[in-house]
Amino acid sequence: MTDLTIGYIVGSISSTSINRRLAKALERLAPEGATLVEIPIADLPFYSVDLEIDLPQAAREFKDAIGRVDGVIIVTPEYSRSIPGVLKNALDWAARPYGQSSFDGKPTAVIGTSGGGIATAAAQQHLKAILSHFNAPTLGQPEGYVQSVPGLFTDTGEVTSDETATFLTAYLNAFMALIERYVPVPAAV
Repeated sequence: MTDLTIGYIVGSISSTSINRRLAKALERLAPEGATLVEIPIADLPFYSVDLEIDLPQAAREFKDAIGRVDGVIIVTPEYSRSIPGVLKNALDWAARPYGQSSFDGKPTAVIGTSGGGIATAAAQQHLKAILSHFNAPTLGQPEGYVQSVPGLFTDTGEVTSDETATFLTAYLNAFMALIERYVPVPAAV
């Protein structure tokens, strides 16, 4: 297996986000051969077609960061039965200018946590529809609906439930297998 760099986008900019804790848990649980790196979204300006003439530096850096990784995991909370506005804004920047989508052909996975029993199911379905439009091959199984209870994830990414840690490791392995199907194999020398 090739060493993979997997970017992750946290769809919340809250300093107390449980989805950020989930992302840190994924980073900590990364299997051998994978490195997870955050692709931040907090500095992106509001998307406007007017800004496409000369992309803001933050947008260029965001698009470049997506281009440098082998795959992207989007860790999303659910706001009003959909994705947060800050995440939609980031996705709009990734998709523009027209014909220059950063997600075109980029293996992608979606996961999220909330205190509710269905976790972030509605948000993830909306997000998967957007990623389909972007032509991003998206992990279908296992689905990443994680019900968070107080103390499940520490601030540093430790998972206090062996069952949850086992699931997250299997999730990462499944995503790595998807990426391997899309990452070009280096030419033999």
